[in-house]
Amino acid sequence: MQATSINVRAVTVPALEAGSGRALLYLHGIDGPRVNPMLEALAQSHRVTAPEFPGFGTSRLPEWLDGIEDAALFGLDLAEALGAEPLHLAGHSIGGWIAAEMALRNPRRFASLSLISPLGAQPVAPAATDIFALPPEAALRAQFFDPALAELEIAARAGEEIDITLQNRAGLARLGWTPRLASLRLPRWLRRISAPTLILWGADDTIAPAECADVFMREIPRAEIIRYARCGHALPNEKGAEAAAAIAAFIAGARA
Repeated sequence: MQATSINVRAVTVPALEAGSGRALLYLHGIDGPRVNPMLEALAQSHRVTAPEFPGFGTSRLPEWLDGIEDAALFGLDLAEALGAEPLHLAGHSIGGWIAAEMALRNPRRFASLSLISPLGAQPVAPAATDIFALPPEAALRAQFFDPALAELEIAARAGEEIDITLQNRAGLARLGWTPRLASLRLPRWLRRISAPTLILWGADDTIAPAECADVFMREIPRAEIIRYARCGHALPNEKGAEAAAAIAAFIAGARA
């Protein structure tokens, strides 16, 4: 994927871009912007734009980013800056939560919505993993069902500056501490999402428990779900090809 940038109301946002075809805006997960198998596969059939959200990666945590509502409104500004109509929206983890908040605030802006293990729903029981209580490598391992894939990802990140890891953790805390990685208000407003919605979830997710999927399914009017066995929170890595194929087919159907 090619590095680029997007100007959003006097803010320069680094981004990754690749592919051609239908425009797809992808919002990254808790570890910031990274190329993963799902994104690479989606770029074979779509024009994928994956911005680095303020407060993650190399982008400083701005003072105005004070919660998920600010993130959603900034995301809508970002979508407007892309100027693509109709725009397909996808998000993983914290990016899925932001995507849902964007779609309920501007229901007509998006042609489809793909939520990949989104945070934001209040689980019936607390999540098994408190991501904030773990050191970086343990937090990364906790996202995977397959330990071998987790170790490959850890090796791929060897040498990454600790400042980036700490920045991602700070950005996540600023957005998701409401309480931890969930919103008491989100479920009652999900009904405002009118775009066709695809929900993808790992059955073995210990960060966003699989029971949270029931909240999104119950409240979003036009939602369907695919659950993946032997898959944790790192769904774009563990089930990347399958997830990309499902999203591509869903987008094609949403335009039919």
